[in-house]
Amino acid sequence: MTTATVPAPAPSVRRVLRRARRRSAALGLLAWAAGLAFCLPALWMLLTSLHAEPDAATNPPSLFAPLTLDGYRAFFGADTGVTPWPPLLNSLGASFFSTVLVLLLALPAAYALSIRRVRKWTDVMFFFLSTKMLPVVAGLLPVYLFAKNAGMLDNIWLLVLLYTSMNLPIAVWMMQSFLADVPVSVIEAAQVDGARLPTVLARVVAPMAAPGIAATALICFIFSWNELLFARVLTGVVAQTAPVFLTGFVTSQGLFLAQLCAASVVVSLPVLAAGYAAQDKLVQGLSLGAVK
Repeated sequence: MTTATVPAPAPSVRRVLRRARRRSAALGLLAWAAGLAFCLPALWMLLTSLHAEPDAATNPPSLFAPLTLDGYRAFFGADTGVTPWPPLLNSLGASFFSTVLVLLLALPAAYALSIRRVRKWTDVMFFFLSTKMLPVVAGLLPVYLFAKNAGMLDNIWLLVLLYTSMNLPIAVWMMQSFLADVPVSVIEAAQVDGARLPTVLARVVAPMAAPGIAATALICFIFSWNELLFARVLTGVVAQTAPVFLTGFVTSQGLFLAQLCAASVVVSLPVLAAGYAAQDKLVQGLSLGAVK
C-alpha cells in the first residue's frame, strides 16, 4: 500500500505566498499603528490626570513622574467642596431624555419616508438636511430671547427641547436608511393580521431595525452630551452641564492641566461606557446596507 505524497509548491507559488504573508503582516502592523495613534491622545490625557500639577505642566512633558490622584480629588471637590455631581446628572438627564424624544419622533418619520413614502419625500429629506446648514451661533440670540421671555433660562428642560430639535434631522436621515432595508412583506403580513400602525412600529419595525436604532441613539446621546455653546449661554447654576463645568478649570489664574485632564476623563466615561455596551449593535447598525 503506497501513500500519496503531496507535491511541493512551485518556486513561483512560494514567492506569491511569501509576498502575501508580508503584505498581511504589514497591514496588521499598520492597523496596530493607526489604533495606537487614535488612542494616544486619550491615553496621554489619562496619564496627565495622574500627575501632580507641577509635573503635568512641564515642557517637555514628564513621562515618568510620580503618579497621584490629586487631580481627581480636586475634581470631586476635596479641597473646595464644589461637587461635580449636579452638572454630571444634568448632562445625563438632558442627553437621555432628548435621545428618547428623538427616537420617538424619528421612528414614525423615517417609516413615512422609507416604507410608506409620502409625496415628494426627497424634498422632505432635503429640508431635514438643510436645517443642519444653519450655523449654531446664528440661532443663539433668538433662542436666548425666547428662553428669557418664557422664563426658561437655567432650565434643564429647555436643553432637552433644544437637543431634541438639533438631533432630530440627523436621526431621521440615519433611520430612514436603516428602515429602507425592512421587508415590506413582513409589515403587510402584520397589517393583514389586524395590527395598527403603533403596533407595527413597536413590534415589527423596531425589533428588525434595532441595530440601526441603537446606532442612532448612541450618536444622538454623544452629540447631546458634548454640546457646549447653548449650555454655556442658557444655563447658570441649576442646569449647568458637565462640559460647562469643565470650562471652570480654565481660569484667569492659569490652566490647571492635571485637574482638567482628570475632569475630562470622568466626563468621557459615560460616553465610553455607552459605546462599549452598544458596540455590537453600533457596528451592525452602521454597516446596515453596506453589503447586499
